[in-house]
Amino acid sequence: MIRRTFIILPSVGTATERSLWRRGVGDWEGFLSAPRIKGFSEGRKKKLDSLLIEAERFLDSGHTQYFSRILPSSEHWRLFSEAGESAAYLDIETDGLQQGCKVTVVGVHREGTTRTLVLGQDLTSEALSRTLAGCSMLVTFNGSAFDLPILQYHFPFSLPPVPHFDLKHGCRRIGLNGGLKSVERSVGIKRDHIVEYMAGEDAAFLWKLWERRGNKNALNLLKRYNEEDARNLVRLAEVVSGGLERRLEREASGSGRQ
Repeated sequence: MIRRTFIILPSVGTATERSLWRRGVGDWEGFLSAPRIKGFSEGRKKKLDSLLIEAERFLDSGHTQYFSRILPSSEHWRLFSEAGESAAYLDIETDGLQQGCKVTVVGVHREGTTRTLVLGQDLTSEALSRTLAGCSMLVTFNGSAFDLPILQYHFPFSLPPVPHFDLKHGCRRIGLNGGLKSVERSVGIKRDHIVEYMAGEDAAFLWKLWERRGNKNALNLLKRYNEEDARNLVRLAEVVSGGLERRLEREASGSGRQ
């Protein structure tokens, strides 16, 4: 999808982008190979050609940070198909929802493996930075409002400046409303029965059992719950990105609403 994206170019908005698609200029290659494009002067096209060549170079070399700067945050999802296995699916647990709450567990799913970092054991800025090193995209559910700001506060400079695909906002754009668990159920994602009915409040309670009483079973269940949260983001991201792409296609063809 990113190679079909023209809103990375200066003074090119969504209306112009859709107009290009309808006129058969469907991707960067099509734009670059066209000797002329209606609505673009020769000088302007030459400048935009150079910017697309630069974007192609950054994309091919895996420097997705470049697109964090030039793409609106709501459109970072367009890089998802390019991210592939190098995307990091992230979810945190805290000891409460009040201001100043502590991060207790951070789950990161990458390349088919889920790692959980636990406060007081291996959760540090350095460990989190190493775990996320080399990832091309962060994928969360409501991470813009919750996970990422809290992590940046408690573990400054540990998050890479890569594109962020917030699935909660993506879900809303394709008509999937509610929290992570209800959205999962609506698209057929099933959880392990051990943690199927757990919620954030349960996670906070389990942490207190571990912190105050040293209950290892409580910690193991908390980690299991967090792992499920992070791992299920993989399938949900595929559903949401597919839905967003189809929505964009409908809008481009004039058959969908804004």
